[in-house]
Amino acid sequence: MTDSTRAAPRLTPDRLNDETLLLLPEEVLLPEGCQTNQAVLVAGGRFQEVGDAATLCSRHPELTPIELPGQLLMPGLIDTHHHLTQSLGKSLVFGEPSEIFKRIWIPLEASLDEELLHLSAKLAALEALRGGFTTAVDAGTRSAADMTAIARAAEETGLRCVLGMICNDLGGGAGDSDPEARAAILQRAEGHLARWQSHPLVSPSLAVSIPEVASDAMLHAASALSAEAGVIFQTHVNEHLQAVERSLVARRQRPLEHLHAVGALGPQALVAHATLVTPDELNLLRDTDTAVAFNPVASSWKGNAVAPALQMAALGIRVGLGTDGTRSDGFRLLDAAETSQRLAFGLASGDSSCGGGWRWLEQATRGGADAAGLKGLVGEIAPGLAADFLLVDLEVPEMTPSWDRPWELVRYASRDQINAVFTNGRLRLWQGWPLEWDGRALLRRVREAAAAVREAPIYRVHPEASEHRARSRGKAMIAEALDSARRQHHG
Repeated sequence: MTDSTRAAPRLTPDRLNDETLLLLPEEVLLPEGCQTNQAVLVAGGRFQEVGDAATLCSRHPELTPIELPGQLLMPGLIDTHHHLTQSLGKSLVFGEPSEIFKRIWIPLEASLDEELLHLSAKLAALEALRGGFTTAVDAGTRSAADMTAIARAAEETGLRCVLGMICNDLGGGAGDSDPEARAAILQRAEGHLARWQSHPLVSPSLAVSIPEVASDAMLHAASALSAEAGVIFQTHVNEHLQAVERSLVARRQRPLEHLHAVGALGPQALVAHATLVTPDELNLLRDTDTAVAFNPVASSWKGNAVAPALQMAALGIRVGLGTDGTRSDGFRLLDAAETSQRLAFGLASGDSSCGGGWRWLEQATRGGADAAGLKGLVGEIAPGLAADFLLVDLEVPEMTPSWDRPWELVRYASRDQINAVFTNGRLRLWQGWPLEWDGRALLRRVREAAAAVREAPIYRVHPEASEHRARSRGKAMIAEALDSARRQHHG
């Protein structure tokens, strides 16, 4: 960019509110990497043209170009595994042993009425957008309240949402459900698919929490129904050692083997975690073209293992990145993905690259769209796709000078650099806060309503941090007193 371009008027959100925008950013993140001297034309909620800046400006003399010096225009990030209705619990799970869903998430979600469901989803949507995620795949809620509350939160915030409906028909263990109950669930599932199939922001999905809580017939039917509707079927699989062993005891099959045996794997399937996988199970994922949501922060915070994401990619398995509702900070997720592979696999094998930086950008954008069943709709800055994108400030010390922008985005970039978040061509957030609704008022409502969470029958194994510190200090004081007594005795 020239000095005259850098002298362009200071960017303000009012300049980005037109339905038609001819944007001239410093850089554009395209599939082949970050490119300069590019222009992006947005109209009707979609990218209309992407190409040489001078050419596009001359082709559209009726438009006033918006110069964006020091800004990177990049695709919005895609969270391929989220729990939007767990945001009211957040740090309740910190320091807890695995399978927290039994002790914390099931009782918490079951306690949510429609208002709390909406508040939780809206809070999670705001966090996601602030973190650079323009799409989140929701794995489904155990609340009995109307799921429309979640969709309403997506509409109000502008978050694109793949909305899962849980189809569990068992309480756990091997067996078969009542055929009438299963038929009723599948009838609701068909209604869910029909209701959201043409929504501008919400796409439907069917889900089973984990394979052991659905009958074989339900696993097969829900996956087949998803394939027929052209949407994804979601489930958690091979995440915790306990679940793998329960499946082996009950069925003599590991969870992924179980899904394959009942015909639930395939291009429509998105399995979350897949951290404890054997070579044979990796082959099953590859051969069935099943996608994986890789959740590196979840592995760090409460998992038993790290998914071999690089090996999956090398085998041709489709992989997207997911937060699992841990923290909705997109750039920190990229860093966690690369770091987890480096610590779990790269150090032992001498792999100093661990994806070369670009791999994690790919899985968070175009690869994530593919895994989420949204390929051809989002994930790239390309003509015809929905205009879901970010404007990221490049003029920060951490990214100056720039020698390798993809690596810098993975290791240096911060949520604080995100100036603007767009979905369907509309400006949703400016410097971290919504423009069309009061984000801080939402926080006040959440603080007031969250007291209801304390009434849920949640069981935590470990105390809160302050109590933990006090106990540790108490132990240290006792040890010090005993040591002093021993010294006096021997003295």
